[in-house]
Amino acid sequence: MKRSFATWITVMAIAVVLTGCITDQEWSVNDDGFLKYQECEPVFRLTLLETADNYTLYGVNFTSRGANIEGLLRVPHTEHTEDRVPGIVLLPGATVTKEGEQGLAKYLCGLGYASIAIDQRNLGGIDMEGDLGVFLRDEEPTQHKMVHDALCAAGVLREQPAIDPDRTLYLGESNGGRFAIIASAIDRDACGVIAISTCGYGIDAAVASGQIRDSDMVRFYRSIDPDTYLNEISPRKFVMIHSLNDTIVPYDSAQQTYMKIAGPKSLHTVRKEGHGYCTEMDPFLKRELAEIFPQVS
Repeated sequence: MKRSFATWITVMAIAVVLTGCITDQEWSVNDDGFLKYQECEPVFRLTLLETADNYTLYGVNFTSRGANIEGLLRVPHTEHTEDRVPGIVLLPGATVTKEGEQGLAKYLCGLGYASIAIDQRNLGGIDMEGDLGVFLRDEEPTQHKMVHDALCAAGVLREQPAIDPDRTLYLGESNGGRFAIIASAIDRDACGVIAISTCGYGIDAAVASGQIRDSDMVRFYRSIDPDTYLNEISPRKFVMIHSLNDTIVPYDSAQQTYMKIAGPKSLHTVRKEGHGYCTEMDPFLKRELAEIFPQVS
């Protein structure tokens, strides 16, 4: 069995009292703009919300970089209780809550996949210039913390007895897709990433054209740009799903990011007007997940 991500991001269940992070986890951004996190031991609490014939739903509360993050953990039932299922970290787009992500979570559960959807800080919204100022003061930007939140969510998944810690991946929509890409690059034990209705920022092009010159500014903007991390995911699978009629993130922008990806990758398109997940994407999700997790029937 390969080393679980839980070996460096240990999650402890606290039944009654939720406390803070046990160790003061450090973060860093290297000269190439790659975000890194050291070992941390956050804690989490599960609350049973609902049990049905084919799934169990839990409320989740866990600590991450000085904040309590709330989530919903949906676990499908298996024919044999000893069977363990794959787990998916679901990262919603901006303004979308964990409850708003449950349509997709229910579909995944029906296919045999557990999921944890979280309420992202600021509900996925970002303050680019504000975070830049924080970074230039040698403080930790919120967008970096949001990546860490996703890593912690994966840690929670891997601690669940019904979930196979060796079979997890990240799936994000819009801004959540950006954090999913970065988290999957950092988390070498993730099996891949599925990015819906998202794209990178193209920071390297801005640097090459001279629009950004200061070295610390370059480091920051590269650290929050998914394009920086694309090739760190290979040889794991990179999947993009996008609407040709996306009203928020143009398809051309997604295509530009896709062309930069090396290694195993797939790009699927639908024609429904709108932004984010839609049921027309279901066949692609089913096919790609079956390839990534072939043991699931």
